[in-house]
Amino acid sequence: MKYRTIGTDPKARREVSALSLGTMHFGTATDEATSFAILDRYAEAGGTFIDTADNYAFWTGTQGGESEELLGRWRRSRGVGDEIVIATKVGARPLAPGTSFTDNAEGLSARVIRESSERSRDRLGMSRLDLLYAHIDDPAVPLSETVEAFAALVAEGTVGLLGVSNHWTWRVERARSLAAAAGLAGYEVLQYQHSYLRPRTDLPGLLSTDGMYGVASGDLLSYLRAEPQLTMVAYSPLLKGGYVRQDKPLDAEYDHPGTTVRLAALEQARRSTR
Repeated sequence: MKYRTIGTDPKARREVSALSLGTMHFGTATDEATSFAILDRYAEAGGTFIDTADNYAFWTGTQGGESEELLGRWRRSRGVGDEIVIATKVGARPLAPGTSFTDNAEGLSARVIRESSERSRDRLGMSRLDLLYAHIDDPAVPLSETVEAFAALVAEGTVGLLGVSNHWTWRVERARSLAAAAGLAGYEVLQYQHSYLRPRTDLPGLLSTDGMYGVASGDLLSYLRAEPQLTMVAYSPLLKGGYVRQDKPLDAEYDHPGTTVRLAALEQARRSTR
């Protein structure tokens, strides 16, 4: 297993495995016994970086929390401590069962950030969240309010590192600039959908008619190269099985000539390794 350091502050930065384990369906589609077996095997292999969110799995008709609750039970049953870094997210939990982050998200107000982080700590059984992400952007709340609310959790010691997911690059930079100007902790880890295949950028996204701001675009990748102290964590790098499974076709945004070229390159590489 390879490892990377996330964060810059010596008091909060952590060394984590380069392979992070996503637990979106743990406790729901993936039953508890299977989830525990996967978690155990991951830890035995040297994995130390687990990803979840407070809204997993709201699509089952709830407001989420099942994944965090399962991780809390696993941590307690295995005596897991600081050796495993757990990242969670707030802001995209629906306000009522049966609704979604696209139409009824809790958002990123100071009150929501504090209350949601407290619920996450309780479910996970942690006195301090290792890494807390802003899950989706909330343009209805002043960015300064969101920045200050996240920084307050770091200052009081209930959160270690801050991250951001599913925001336009300019919003990330603006938030980080506000934090830096005020001498506050800011986002250091960016989680975006990223894979070898590249999606079209001219299609409207779930949350914006301008496109899909949860995808690692060229703009974001350029930003990361210019800011090497930041870390990007990729989600859905295997495109939900789309590379190899006929029953998991690629989404419409990958239907373009560039995909054909890249898939051909992968096939050539596969044949050359035989």
